[in-house]
Amino acid sequence: MSVEYVHQQLGEEVTALAGFYTLLKESRLKHNGREILCITGMCSVESSCCGRRSFYYAIVPGYVVTWKGKKSEAGLPVSEVEPVTDEMTKREIVATIEETDGVLKPNIEFW
Repeated sequence: MSVEYVHQQLGEEVTALAGFYTLLKESRLKHNGREILCITGMCSVESSCCGRRSFYYAIVPGYVVTWKGKKSEAGLPVSEVEPVTDEMTKREIVATIEETDGVLKPNIEFW
């Protein structure tokens, strides 16, 4: 089953409840003959009861089915992706992201 991913503007700071986040990079990782969409970013928690913290994170929407095949109502590109469901594949992707982008496993989220 595929789902739509609406590409967001990279490099823009987005204000959140306790701080902000910024999407830094979109990557299409090669894996077993297919491409996997990976978005990396930086989050900064500035006003939390537990103190301040900044960290890098990654979001993995899934395998690219269609790359930027249409536009959203807001004019942003939309890709079709197939979420990664196999646990072994997820572990392999996590290892790649840790190695190439320095994002730690707890900060990598799959759709």
